[in-house]
Formats: sequence, structure tokens, C-alpha cells
Amino acid sequence: MKAIDLIYFNAGGGHRAAAQALEDVIREQRRPWKTRLVNLVDVLDPKGLFRKVTGINPEDVYNRRLASGFTLGLAQELKLLQGMIRLSHAAMVRQLQQHWLRSEPDLVVSLVPNFNRALYESVADALPGVPYVTVLTDMADHPPNFWIEPGQAQWLVCGTERAVAQARAMGYGDRQIHLTSGMILRPAFHRPVVLDRAAERRKLGLDPDRPTAIVLFGGQGSMVMKRIAARLPDVQLILMCGHNRLLAGQLRAQRGGASQAARVVVEFTPDVPHYMRIADFFIGKPGPGSISEAVQLGLPVVTTLNAWTMPQERYNARWLRERGLGVVCASMRTLPAAVREVIGQLPELRARVARMDNRAVYELPEIFADLLRISETASFGSSPVPGSARVAAA
Repeated sequence: MKAIDLIYFNAGGGHRAAAQALEDVIREQRRPWKTRLVNLVDVLDPKGLFRKVTGINPEDVYNRRLASGFTLGLAQELKLLQGMIRLSHAAMVRQLQQHWLRSEPDLVVSLVPNFNRALYESVADALPGVPYVTVLTDMADHPPNFWIEPGQAQWLVCGTERAVAQARAMGYGDRQIHLTSGMILRPAFHRPVVLDRAAERRKLGLDPDRPTAIVLFGGQGSMVMKRIAARLPDVQLILMCGHNRLLAGQLRAQRGGASQAARVVVEFTPDVPHYMRIADFFIGKPGPGSISEAVQLGLPVVTTLNAWTMPQERYNARWLRERGLGVVCASMRTLPAAVREVIGQLPELRARVARMDNRAVYELPEIFADLLRISETASFGSSPVPGSARVAAA
């Protein structure tokens, strides 16, 4: 049985979610493969030295910034992180080589940015001929050295034409690139569900006939949600706080006037699709996973694009604006006007969003099957990659 290693880490949550979604679909399709979720942090720091010294996991530094909402300056911190990765490159490659020699995968799939040079080189050195593929879980790259590394004999999976163009500009040929129809989403976001939205809203104490927004900032929530709730007293809200129990408590304690619209505060739940289906539109940061989930379930998006937007997510807001799938505002001051605009155009916007068709999580197993077949019959340099016509036609 072929073994596929899906490489993730817990910074932000989207990388692990993508790995789990792929594992679930591969299992559902009864593919003859053994999938293994591999936490890159556990491989590079198997003894947990970082946690022993600092008291926290490496990913927690990033996740706490997301939860606080203080994301200004992350572009500079990213450059510092990338510099540290370059300084540690040789040691990381040696550590990774030992891991691959022990585990012997037949296909290595990276779902993480920043580490793809070390990951690729370690696989190529330890297991020559084993295919290495980077699946971008962002809608576009944030060069240099974020997702796409130049000069690597590997494959790339891109969820947008913008990412494909970036890969070509970095010297990758069409046969090395696969274009999917969007970002990887959990199967739950694709399954048809019969739902009485009015009845479900009543269960939550919401007015079934009032336009309702779901506010979501990933699995860690964000203190920015307090400002959103305060600026939208007349909008019915479902506030998704994830693991941020402090935020949930503060939102419950937040008082409005007598005319304040109803609102529901939800802590961590695996059933985010249920709450999205109850809502009419989405408010949140332009994270690739959350806005793709919203669009998949028919929700127009209200988001922001400014200096506080994380650099790797700025294209996502432009992607939404270019396709007319919602409203992108410059600051919290203009958020109420953006929400009024969306509410005023809800039927038109929802119809436009409904025309989007993302099947990426079901397209990836076919790509993996192609790569496994190629690895059995030919070297990378001598055989074209099946599926390249999909890119060339895009």
C-alpha cells in the first residue's frame, strides 16, 4: 500500500484543516493509500525543546497574535522568520532526511509555506524519485520564499490562476503545475443539506426574517470582533469565537441599547457549516479558508484590506472584489456602510456567489494518483505530468 505524507503545522489552523480534509476524502473514496498527517514542528523539534524553554509551542506565538487582532508588523516578522529558516537550513535538512529514511513515504505533500526548500531538498536527497508536491493553501504566493521556491524539480498545486501565473514567472513549466478550482475545504462544506433556516434561527433566539451576518476570524477568534459588534448594533450577528473563551465571555457581557439586534455567541464547534448556512452573509478577515467556506455556502463576504491585513492574505481581498463576491472596506470606520451595501444587494450578491464551483478537495486525490503512477514508470525529467492541459487551458 502506497504511503502519502501530508505535511502541516498548527500556525493559523488552515494547514492542519486542509490535511485533515484530504485525509477524509481519500478515506471516503477508498483509495489504496495510507495517509499520514505529519506535524512539521514535531519532526524538527521531536523533544519539544522550544516548549521546554519558552513554555509555549512555536505556533502559539503566531496564533496569539491572531487572537489579539494585533497583526500590524507581521510582514517584517515574516522576513525575520525566513532569515532564521535560512540560517537553520542545513540542520533542518539533516533532521528531515532522517525522518524520511525512517518513514519511507511514496509521496510527500507539503501544505505549509516557508519550509519548502528544506522539505524538497531533504526528500530529494533521502528518497530520490519520490514525488514532492507543494499545495498552496493561500490563493496566491507572497514572494520571495513563501510558497514557491525557484529551481526545484517538483510539482505545485494552485487554487487560482494568479498562483499559476506566479509559478510560471518563477520558472515552473505547465507540466509541473496543477490548477484546482479553489481552496481545499472539508467535505462537510460540499455535502447538500436540507435546512429550515427560519426554524434554526428561532432556536438560537434570532429573528428569522432579519438579515443575519456570521462573524468569523478563524479558530482562534479575534478581539477585533468586539469592535465589529459595537459598530453594528442594528445588525443580527452570529459571533464565532473558536477557542477564544475570553473573547466569548467579553462578547456576552457587551451591552447594547434597547434597540440592539439579537446576537449569538458561539465558542469552538466542529459544525461551522451549520452556522454559516443559517446566515445571509459573512464578516471576517480575508483568510483563504474562511472566505472560501463562506462562498461555498452561498454567503457574500464583507472584509477589510489595509495595513493590518496579513501580507499573504491581501490578494484574497482583491480576488473577492474582482469577482464581485462582496464588499472590501478600508477600515472599521467604513464597515457599517459596507454592511448596508451588502444587505441592500443581497439577492444579486447571493446569486453571483452561488455560481462559484469549488471542488478542489475532490480534485487533489486524482492529482496524487497521477504523481504516484509517474513515479512508478518514469523520472521527473522524462515524462509530462498528466493534467497539465488543465493549466494550459486556464
